[in-house]
Amino acid sequence: MIEVANRLHTVEEYYFSKKLREVNLLIANGKPIINLGIGSPDLPPPQEVVDAISKSLLETNAHKYQSYQGLPALREAMAAFYNTYFQVTLNSATDILPLMGSKEGIMHISMAYLNEGDKVLIPNPGYPTYQSVTRLLGAEPVFYELDESENWLPDLEALEKLDLSKVKLMWVNYPHMPTGAKATKTLFEDLVAFAKRHHILIVNDNPYSFILNDSQISILSIAGAKDVCLELNSLSKTFNMAGWRVGMVVGSSAHIDNILKVKSNMDSGMFYGIQKGAIEALKCSKSWFESLNEVYKERRDLVWQLAEALNCTYDKNACGLFVWAKLPPSIEAEAFIDTVLKNNDIFITPGTIFGSQGEGFIRFSLCATSESLREAISRVK
Repeated sequence: MIEVANRLHTVEEYYFSKKLREVNLLIANGKPIINLGIGSPDLPPPQEVVDAISKSLLETNAHKYQSYQGLPALREAMAAFYNTYFQVTLNSATDILPLMGSKEGIMHISMAYLNEGDKVLIPNPGYPTYQSVTRLLGAEPVFYELDESENWLPDLEALEKLDLSKVKLMWVNYPHMPTGAKATKTLFEDLVAFAKRHHILIVNDNPYSFILNDSQISILSIAGAKDVCLELNSLSKTFNMAGWRVGMVVGSSAHIDNILKVKSNMDSGMFYGIQKGAIEALKCSKSWFESLNEVYKERRDLVWQLAEALNCTYDKNACGLFVWAKLPPSIEAEAFIDTVLKNNDIFITPGTIFGSQGEGFIRFSLCATSESLREAISRVK
């Protein structure tokens, strides 16, 4: 028996990888499961995106290796998108690196900047991949707690009291997943100043800006942010292209060059057709977001009704692809979702998979039809 690397003992299989096997087994056995767990958009991408990909398959370059930095036209479209919606000016030749989904960017950035023993500030609750990648690289997670009473925003005064001498990297994620909390310009200004004081690279993971949110903001819109900040973004949720894996990391050319050193050794470029489709997606007008959000508004209203039927409370000011709901006192999240799965054939995500601060909360995805949501409400009632 060949022993696995020690790093493998620092992480577990991703929660959804395990739980969805259980859910799929129930479905295979005839259970009519309504899956409100994972945020995988069920709506189609824009038709012009599909048309662009189909047309591209006949082009001469479609089957060839692609540039590690993506097509120039793709980077130009990403720069234009950031200028239009975030009022951020980026040099398409130097400040943008297309990614095969922003999830790989978490690994690439971490590999570019972390040594064993370095420390990383990670939100609790937060996206589990921040922690797992940190541990895989032999770095040490330092969790900063986000609390409902503070609208799930970081307490920088509390962080200032910590020993930050070994902290190299800080992950932030606004609009926040799983809670749907929104950042303010003041918060981003304070984060940039914090990063400069302590020589920390801050990465804002920003894939949810356009889902039920009227106030898009990028951390790079703050003066001086490029010196100490990067931002990840994705077409997965914004344009219903989750399985096609298109994202980006944006920031200063020096930071992008460092990440490219890692990425260029990890893949051989993004498929040409996907890049051509992404270019068309990024050209979509505001009417695309309006039509998308009309669907999500209807679904969110129904999820709010489902949450109320389960005796949960929620914040109507939150945005994003999920509803973060608070359970009645003294009810454990994982036990609760298992009961609902068993009794009502509905799969909901327990807040605990996002950290200890997620205890007492559950997360509903909006990636289910209104018909399915009405059926879920009926089952609970």
